[in-house]
Parts: sequence; C-alpha cells; structure tokens
Amino acid sequence: MRFGGHSWLRAFWPWRCRLRHLSFARTWSGCKGPMAETLSTGLEAAGELRDPAQQNGDAGGEAKGEGLPGHPEPAAPGVERTPGGSEQASAAARGPGKRKKRRGAAGERVVPPPKKRRAGVSFGDEHFAETSYYFEGGLRKVRPYYFDFRTYCKGRWVGHSLLHVFSTEFRAQPLAYYEAAVQAGRLHLNEEPVQDLSIVLKDNDFLRNTVHRHEPPVTAEPIRLLAENEDMVVVDKPSSIPVHPCGRFRHNTVIFILGKEHQLKELHPLHRLDRLTSGVLMFAKTAAVSERIHEQVRDRQLEKEYVCRVEGEFPAKEVTCKEPILVVSYKVGVCRVDPRGKPCETVFQRLSYNGHSSVVRCRPLTGRTHQIRVHLQFLGHPILNDPIYNSVAWGPSRGRGGHIPKTDEELLRDLVAEHQAKQSLDVLDLCEGDLSPGLTDSTATSSEMGKDSLEEAAATQKMDGVVESASKDLDTMALAPEKAAEKDVMNQETDPLCAECQLVRQDPLPQDLVMFLHALNYKGPGFEYFSPMPAWAQDNWQED
Repeated sequence: MRFGGHSWLRAFWPWRCRLRHLSFARTWSGCKGPMAETLSTGLEAAGELRDPAQQNGDAGGEAKGEGLPGHPEPAAPGVERTPGGSEQASAAARGPGKRKKRRGAAGERVVPPPKKRRAGVSFGDEHFAETSYYFEGGLRKVRPYYFDFRTYCKGRWVGHSLLHVFSTEFRAQPLAYYEAAVQAGRLHLNEEPVQDLSIVLKDNDFLRNTVHRHEPPVTAEPIRLLAENEDMVVVDKPSSIPVHPCGRFRHNTVIFILGKEHQLKELHPLHRLDRLTSGVLMFAKTAAVSERIHEQVRDRQLEKEYVCRVEGEFPAKEVTCKEPILVVSYKVGVCRVDPRGKPCETVFQRLSYNGHSSVVRCRPLTGRTHQIRVHLQFLGHPILNDPIYNSVAWGPSRGRGGHIPKTDEELLRDLVAEHQAKQSLDVLDLCEGDLSPGLTDSTATSSEMGKDSLEEAAATQKMDGVVESASKDLDTMALAPEKAAEKDVMNQETDPLCAECQLVRQDPLPQDLVMFLHALNYKGPGFEYFSPMPAWAQDNWQED
C-alpha cells in the first residue's frame, strides 16, 4: 500500500462513501423529530437524490410547434414525445422487477404510469387513410378530417387546471369551444373523457384532443421523380409544398404525397428546402445512408446551386456576400444580417437581365436559414416575389445594406400584420393561435385597436353561435371522432364545433404560391442531380 501515491485512498474511497451514506441514514433515523423521519425515509425508500427537474418532466421547454388543441403538429404521428417524469426516472434507478406501486390517498386522482413510446416509427397506411386529396383550380386540396393531437403534460402545466392551460397557451379557440368540446367528448385525459375543465393537471398526465382539421391548399403541380436507386430518392419539389408535416400541413406535404401516390415510405430527408422553394430534394431510404450523407454535409463535400429572379439589374460580375446572419425569430422564421450572427458565404452570378429583373445563379458555401434570401436583400436585389424579405415591413429601403429603421419587435409585428391583412399567415408558418401579444400590434392607434376589438368580438359571437347550434345535437356530435374512420370520408368535411367550417376563404391563385427560388443542382461524392430550369428563369419570360 503506497501512501504517497494515494493508491490506498482510491481503493478505499468507494467503501468509505457507502459507509458514510449508511452512517448518515442510521444517525438521522436514530434522531427524534419529523425532519429525521423525512430524511431517513427518503434515503431508504429512494436510495438516490433525484434532479428536481425530473419532478415535472419536460420542465418548460417551449419549442415552436408544441401543442395540443388545434395547434401546429406537436410531433410526427407515431413519433410521440417521450414522457418526462419522476416515476420513469425512479423506475430506471430501481432496475427491472422492482417497480414501485403507486397508490393514491382516498379521493385522490391517480395518474397511470407513462406508456413506452416507440421512437422513429414512420408514417403508415393508417395515417395516409385519414383523408384524401382532390384537385380544383390548379390547387391540391385536402378534405377536412378528424385528427388527435396528443401530448404528455408539460412541466409548466403541472398544478394548473385545464381551463388555465387553454386560456393562456391555446388561444386559437375561445373557451366556449373547449367547454363544448368537453360536452362532445373531444378531450381526453389519460384516455378518459374530461368532465370538467377545472381538473388540475399532474405530472405524466396524457392529453388527447380531437379536432376537425383543415389544411391550406398547395399547388397541383405534381412531384416528379428525378432519380431512384437502392440508397436514395430524388424529386423535383414544387413550390408551396412543405417537406414534412408542420404547422397546419400534414397531408399536403412531400412526405405524405410520396407515401400515398408513389408508395415511398420511411424516407429520411437529407436536406431542407423552404416551403416556397422548389427544386432538387433528396431522401435517403435507410438511416445508414442518411448518416453517410450528413457526414458529407458536415465535411462540406456537397455542392449546391440555386437559381432565382431578383429585382433590378444585378451586377454582371461575380458577387460574393459574407455578411453574418442572425435569426430574429425562430417562431416566425425571420432572419437578418447582423454582426452578432453566424458567419456565412454566398457566391452570386448574373445569368440574364430583361430590363426589369435579373436571373441569378447562387452558390451557398454555408447552410444558414434563408441565407440566399437574406444576402440578396442585403445586396439590394431581393427575390422578386419574396413575401418576407421583399416586404414593405422592412422600411423604405427594404433592408438594403442592413438598414432597418425599426426594432426587431416592430419588424416582426409589422410583418405579421401585413400577412394577417392578406390572410397569408401560412407564409410565416403561423396560424391565428400562434399570435402572442408580442406579435400583435400593441402600438396600434385607438381606431385600429377598436377595429381589432370589433373583429375579435365578431369572431367570439360567431363561435358562440356555432356552439349554441352544436349543443342541440351533442349526442350525434360526440360520436363523430370515434366513427370518423368508419364513415365515408365525405361525411367528415363539416363539423358542428369547427369554426373553420363556418368561414369562406378565398383560394389563392396557383401563381401566388410560387416564389422565384429554385434548387437547381446538388452534387456530392459519387452523385449529381439536376432539376430543369423553371419557366420564370427562361430568357424570354415576361412579367405580368
């Protein structure tokens, strides 16, 4: 035994810790008083000290898209969130065969243990069969359908009533809707119908809300297969179609369309394209191929080229922009040039000029969000029909040279207000329920606020009318979610509780769904894929 090298201490230390732990427990258990009893009981029963964050599961993580009622898609169906909670943590610590039985006091509501969730499950036939498409006026439309939003209780909800959660976090509908939904059997807590919104939520509570879902239309242009082999599927994505379910989109997505129309399932997106961007989109057929390509992306072995049509006469010589880009809002999806942003680089080369606008080839050497669009805005040549970065909300110069004469909060407010007026919040991947007070016009004039108040009152009055008429036939209405799968799809198209069913929205024109940005070419070790040049990039294209 060497005292100088402390080898004796390393050998003895684990036993010393155990002895100290036992001695501490015995000492306190031999003492008198409630504190001693509490400490000794806690040590003997748990045998561990748990992280306080585990007590409430998901302790307040707030990402865009999380939600329960009528909110953006919380997670891909079949890829449900793993419940957080102390029961799960302590069960893991106790090991197999030692599950602690949970018993509640008399009259206490007992929460069942969380179910195990299988991560990574792809969309299957049961998801594709939820509804169907139809084509009208150059648009691909989805018939309204019933859908279950599912989530485990968030840590920040624990100890609050359902009424509180709905009134503070899920404002897409007035409280009258949720009260009617309770009567109709639309809300479930731990798979039991909710009887009263005053019920207080507990850790690991599992909520399910059945809603009548409406999806915005997208272009009817088909998704063309550019290439397919044992490793990859490459498609030419039309503008306006999201890659995967997000926001209000589910069936009108590339993933669902490929699964339903081409029987291509369990695909792994290898890169992302914005919803309004068209062009080359690659998917891996296996996780191994996906990881290999992503390694190539991280090592910058992939080369990509885009083409776009921008305002004005772009310089004839090659232009390189290295301005750093900062995300202004992840929720709204807006970025700008800012010294605090991340470094990035884009190379531009003009291909043609028709006297009003220019066609430009773009080579992004990094992969920041909206990189091409933000750099073009900074250069003073925004994409001709970019609904975000060619907006008057940026000020008179529209962000040229990074000059934005307003705060980020004012910019976001003005962008949201502009798209609210155009009924085009989907461009920002938002719906009315996403609009927190910070995104509304808090500095509006009294006349504008009066107008907003009148519109809100009218919307509430309409919802009250919907609820009143629906309450006359709650028995029939309550059967709708359970029977939806058994009925003909056409019978799902209207719902007595759905305020969206009462609205008449004007369809967008197909050309309104196109932004002049196109992924032209993707190249990597051993592969290269091209998409045809779009019509708006042709030399003889004329503006309307």
